[in-house]
Amino acid sequence: MKIIVDGMGGDKGYKEVVKGCVDATKQLGVDIVIVGQEEKIKDELTKYEYSQDKIEILNADEVITNDEEPALAIRRKKNSSIVVGLKALSENRGDGFISAGSTGAILAGGLFIVKRIEGIERAAIATVYPTLKGISLLIDAGANVDSKPEYLLQFAIMGSIYCEKILGKT
Repeated sequence: MKIIVDGMGGDKGYKEVVKGCVDATKQLGVDIVIVGQEEKIKDELTKYEYSQDKIEILNADEVITNDEEPALAIRRKKNSSIVVGLKALSENRGDGFISAGSTGAILAGGLFIVKRIEGIERAAIATVYPTLKGISLLIDAGANVDSKPEYLLQFAIMGSIYCEKILGKT
């Protein structure tokens, strides 16, 4: 599995993202594409021992911050780590995209760049959390304030498929 990671997103900055990517290659055996300011990421990677064939860097000079209007930032910052990463995902250069950056920009970019799944009218944020019986999935963790019944059905279908295919739950 190859995961595309926004190297510039997150409250703690690119250094923590790079560390997490190195750990993911070791603990999960995944391949990673870190998207962001190449020189900073390369410099940070020199601090770690890792299998170099597991991590690729995709340069993106711009960063979208949480202070920016999401849709406008996606349109204006074409060389941002979020836009470049989502374009790479839409070109099948990875199996998924992860970012700790602007949630609004990721949702807007997902809509404009990656596009929706046919038959799905609204995006939903999903989060996995621990319970006494293992893990559970919460769908629509903050994305929609006025969900119609058909959206809830679509969220349930997506959540069910995610639980089966990704979490191994039936």
